[in-house]
Amino acid sequence: MSKAWRTLLAVARNAAETTAGQQSRSPSLLVRLGISWLTNALLLGIVVGLISGVTVSSAGALLAAAAVFGVLNTLLKPLLRLVTLPLAILTLGIAWFFVSLLMLALTSDIVSGFHISGFWTYVEATLIVWFVNVVLDLTPGPWQITGQRQRLRLRRQH
Repeated sequence: MSKAWRTLLAVARNAAETTAGQQSRSPSLLVRLGISWLTNALLLGIVVGLISGVTVSSAGALLAAAAVFGVLNTLLKPLLRLVTLPLAILTLGIAWFFVSLLMLALTSDIVSGFHISGFWTYVEATLIVWFVNVVLDLTPGPWQITGQRQRLRLRRQH
């Protein structure tokens, strides 16, 4: 493991320890963004490792893809989910799968050095992203310091 990865993991671990005792107070925006970025980097790294049609040219490209993926999921995905709500109701939620697939497609288009080839590769990658997110939702860790994941963690503690 490179020194940069060890440093980033140490920062995430320290953030988790710092916020573990502060259940009533939310961590700073910088800490939340850093943990989200690292979680997305881990998630995309898993996708790259599992699917041969997903390639990354360097660790820097992976980190850039993680940042872009995080921004798209934070800003664009909620808007698209709202707009596609009627279609999601008609398709029993399948439309939202394609919204998630679009986030990966946009990330691949925006970040040079991060490439996903072919429609079925996008489908596989989207399924892996979904599965890893389910696992992260159920696994205690620093990624559970905000939002729904924090509420789930707090319910489990009581």
